[in-house]
Formats: sequence, C-alpha cells, structure tokens
Amino acid sequence: MIRMNILVVDDDPEIRDVLHMYLRNEGYLVLEAEDGVQALGILQREKIHLIILDVMMPHLDGINACLRIREESDIPIIMLSAKEEPLDKITGLSTGADDYVTKPFNPLELIARVKAQLRRQQFITSRHTSDPSEIVIDDLIINKKQHTITVHGQEVSLTPIEFSILVLLATDRGQVFNIDNIYQKVWKDQTAFYSENTVMVHIRNIREKIEIKPREPPYIKTVWGVGYKIDK
Repeated sequence: MIRMNILVVDDDPEIRDVLHMYLRNEGYLVLEAEDGVQALGILQREKIHLIILDVMMPHLDGINACLRIREESDIPIIMLSAKEEPLDKITGLSTGADDYVTKPFNPLELIARVKAQLRRQQFITSRHTSDPSEIVIDDLIINKKQHTITVHGQEVSLTPIEFSILVLLATDRGQVFNIDNIYQKVWKDQTAFYSENTVMVHIRNIREKIEIKPREPPYIKTVWGVGYKIDK
C-alpha cells in the first residue's frame, strides 16, 4: 500500500501541529511549510499527494502559491482561510484549488475532505493508467490482447469475425458504422460484390451471445437506415 504524503502549508505553528497530529493518526506522512516559498521548495524535492494550503501567509500567499503549483501539477489542493465570503471562496477555487475550508474548522471534517480528494485523485489516475488492451462497457469487458469477451462475469465465445466487429464498434463508441464500413474494415475487402446479409447475420449472432434481450440490445444499437453503433 502506498503511503500518502500530505503537505501542510500554514504560517500558524499551532494549526500545523493540530493537522500533523490528526493526519499522522490516519496513517499519512506529513510535511510542513510556513509559507508558499517553502512549499514550492518541498514540492521540487518530495513526492506530495495532497496539499493543505493556507491563504494568508507572508512571502508568498496561498492564492499565488496555488497559481504557481497549477502551472506544473494537478495535485489536489485544499485551501484554508479565515475569509468565508462567497467571493473569497470563488477566488480560491478559481485559482485551481479543489476544495475550500474556512477557519475555524473541525479537524475531523477536514480529514474527511482529505480522504475524499485522495479517493477522487486515485480514481482519475486509475482510469488514465488502465490497461489499453481492455475495453469496459458496463458489464461487457473486451480484452483485445487475450481475445476474450466477458459479459456479467461470464466468458462468451465469439468467432474471429464477430470479435473484430465488436472491437470496431466498441473502440469508436458513439460513431455510426454503416454496413459498407464494417465490411471493409473487418473483412479488409473493398469489393462491392457482397451481401449486406453477411454483416447483418454477424451482428445478430453477436447480439445473441452478449445481449440478455437481443431484441432490446443495451450494447449494439441499430440506427435505422444508417448502420450500427455502441453508445458512449
């Protein structure tokens, strides 16, 4: 399990001490800075997963520090401020902060916000680093590398042509492919001398294998008079 590093930036040592204690009790590794200048220096040396950033600080305040951080990083930032007017919150969030907490604050509420931001960031990261050979559409999982199809946890057997058609539609979700497009891209054949039934029969076979109700298909949609698609 990766241990998360939290950077607490505040010129008030009592606030830093309180946050350090609560965050450490949750298992986080805590680093501290007294102002934005120190914070930027730490970010250059350390891997930080989230920043708690005070607004009012000497040398470099939280607003300008946030702007500087956002030039290079999308790390989650929670701003702390004694200013609670709506315009102050809007200013803080518009500089790139992900959340805004006013002082005085409940440390337990702040910890809950920290956890929420870290969960959100982990979810975004996992989506960006997911296996590019795998396409997931609700309960349908297509693994292009292993050439497998799983629906509702059950593996389904498709012929090579059926598999290629499904991958074509799933890769460009939302795009409508007419029968000519499908035939040319899957069969790699530019000839016009083929039966439209060839493609239609394969689509019907795929639906019977992956759709619970082939007549009401949740995956492969028919766009009447145009072709077939899988919705985004």
